[in-house]
Amino acid sequence: MRTWFIVNPGIFVWEDESGICGFSAADTRNGSIWALFVDERHCNRRIGRALERACTTVKSAGFDSIWLTTDPATRATRLYHRAGWRLIGNLKGELHFERSL
Repeated sequence: MRTWFIVNPGIFVWEDESGICGFSAADTRNGSIWALFVDERHCNRRIGRALERACTTVKSAGFDSIWLTTDPATRATRLYHRAGWRLIGNLKGELHFERSL
């Protein structure tokens, strides 16, 4: 269903006076984070951690762990390592991370 993400919880936006700084999105059907992006101009403002509300949404849906994928060699991989995500392998050319909730 194309509108599933509109009517279900899991999409969070960080916004300030300059506009949207970042957003995250969880999929409570499979326990994944399918989006976590912070505008480079707003790095080091702890927005990535604040956007982890998507993780809480997955936990509330009954999952004990959460997973995501990201392109190799991005600044996101450093963020995930620092935030306690564990690299578990490669999934279709992307790095596959998991974290206990």
